[in-house]
Parts: sequence; structure tokens; C-alpha cells
Amino acid sequence: MQKKSFEINKLSTLLAQGVKNAVFPGAAAAILLGSGEKREQWLVSEGFCSYRQKESKKVDEKTIYDLASLTKPLVTVLALVALVGAGKIRLDSTLAEILWSKELNNAADKQNITLADLLAHRAGFAAHRPFFKELSAIAGSDRRTALKKLILAEPLIYPVGSRALYSDLGFILAGMIAEQVSGMSLDQLARERLFQPWRLTEELFYPAAGGPSGRRVYAPGEYCQWRQRVLGGEVGDENCAALGGVAGHAGLFGTSKGVATLAGRLLDLWLGKTSHPALDPALVATFLSRQEKPAGTTWALGFDTPTPGASSSGRYFSPTSVGHLGFSGTSFWIDPQKELVVVLLSNRVHPSRYNEKIKKFRPLFHDAVVEALGLVG
Repeated sequence: MQKKSFEINKLSTLLAQGVKNAVFPGAAAAILLGSGEKREQWLVSEGFCSYRQKESKKVDEKTIYDLASLTKPLVTVLALVALVGAGKIRLDSTLAEILWSKELNNAADKQNITLADLLAHRAGFAAHRPFFKELSAIAGSDRRTALKKLILAEPLIYPVGSRALYSDLGFILAGMIAEQVSGMSLDQLARERLFQPWRLTEELFYPAAGGPSGRRVYAPGEYCQWRQRVLGGEVGDENCAALGGVAGHAGLFGTSKGVATLAGRLLDLWLGKTSHPALDPALVATFLSRQEKPAGTTWALGFDTPTPGASSSGRYFSPTSVGHLGFSGTSFWIDPQKELVVVLLSNRVHPSRYNEKIKKFRPLFHDAVVEALGLVG
């Protein structure tokens, strides 16, 4: 592949404009082009960890962000790829088969939900419920069991498979399935089975589970009404926090370089140019393929694909691209046709989660990357 170059200061200017317009106090981006040994990498960052610049540190590629829902594809999905590949579970395994036949006695509508249904967001669950309010009154060691029961008691809001609705509830269950089948906690599973083989344990981790310590710089999160403080180094999602900071839908933290490295390795697996002891390339490709049902869905298995004319990846990413967004202001997109990875990490929720300016900024940023690289079309 012919070497590409572009003016990184164009992206710096765009990020700086985002800071000026209070899209976020700062942001760190990583762009990878090519695959395998021919890959090129650019890292760019602008702004500060908070708006109080005199009291804050500048953002760089080492700044650690709450990755929020990037946890779904980067931990839960990959853990289940490993478990399916090892023959410990199947994509068509049902909840009744996998785990909880006794607990499903009063939830007949959920017995035939499959693992694939959960990952493709077509299981019938609501998007979100504030379970943390009920969990607060329960001892910490009992909260996982209590939350599982609460989710299984939730009425489905549409028939299984009839539509796709993005759901934290389904991924909380998917994370619990990964723990049950593997006999390991999600943080241990992620660290030992997924990240260690690619030497990413310092860049991607659950801090609540005793992740890398030392003088690490965490971008602060929002002012949490429930916890009555500005969050720093702790997950913003309240349901995840109620579980001790480790869950299948949230809890992972990381750097722009770490997310980009993992995304780049996934692209290499997809293209058959690298290996991982727990991740079968053919199975990875299956998980990264857009689902055929329900009709019109944009979801692969735990990864999203571009919505024509309305994607956060902008106008130029190919239809076979995959990616995901995080509520805190994070995202990644992988385009196998262009061999392009774009990671954008921010703490747009600081100090308030009601700042939604990033919705317009994301597609502009991705368009700028593709245009600057001359990859339009």
C-alpha cells in the first residue's frame, strides 16, 4: 500500500475549535491507516482535562477516559467471541439453555432469547432502567444477583427479533453470561484473555477492579447527581457503578492509543493479517457482519455499522465499516475497505451530561480525516 500523509494540524485545528465551542474541554484522537506492518499512525490531542485550565492538565495520548459503552464491543463481545470459539457457548444458545432456567420460570417470554439476540439488540429489552436506585439498598456482594433478577423481571417492550433497540439491559446480561460461562470476572477475562496477548493491559482496563495505578491522568467525568460529586477515575454509568464498576455495558477505561491499537488489531484479524490466541479470525468476521434481522437493522453482533446519511462516522466510511459510541463522548470506527481506524475520545459529559454538541462534531471530524487523507469515494 502506498504511504499516505496529511496535515495533522488540520485535525488539531478542528479539535481546538471543538474546545472553543465547548463541545468538550479536551479530546484525544488516533488515526490508523493501512494494515499489518504497513500501517501508519497519527495521534492528535487538544485542550485540557477540564475547563478550569489552570487547575487541569493538558490532554495527550496518555490521558485516560471513561470509555462508557465502548466496553460493549471491546470487552463483552470479544469475550464472547473467545467463548464461542472455544465451544463453551453458541450464538444460538438461549437464556434457558445457558443459565437461568429456574429464574426464568416466571419469565416465559425470555426463555428463547438467544445470545445473538442480546448482542444484536433485538431481544426485546428496554434501552435503560435506573436499577441503581434499588441496588443502593442491597449489600454490594448481592447486587449482581439482584440486578440479574430485576432485568429478567422486566417486561419486554417488543417481541423478540421484531425490531432492534439499543439496550444496556441486554448487554448487562451478556456480560453476566460471559462471567458464568468462563468462571472469571469480566475484568479478569478482559485482562488475561483479551488484552494481555496484545500487551494492552496498561492502556485498557477496569480501574474499579484494581487496574493500573500510579500517576495516571484521568479526564474527569460529570457531576453525578446520585453520588453528589464530580467523577474522577470512576465510571459514570450509575448501574455499572452500583455493581462495583465492572459490567458488560460499561466500566472500561483507556487511552486513545490503546483503543486505536486494539481496533487496529481487530482490523488485522478481520483481514487475516494477524492472530490472537483466543480470537478466531473467521468468527471475528462473523461478529463484525451486519445482521439480516430484523429488516433494516444497522447492528452487527455488538458493533454498529453506518446508518446511511446519519452516521457519526460521517459521509465517507464504507457500509461494511463497524464502530461504536460511548455516552461519555468516546467513539471508534473501523473501515476494512479503506483500512482506516479513527478513534475520538473526550469527556463531553464534564461537567454535565446534558452537553450534546458532540453529536454534530463527530461526523465533521470523521469527514475531515477522510478528506485530509484523500480517501473520499
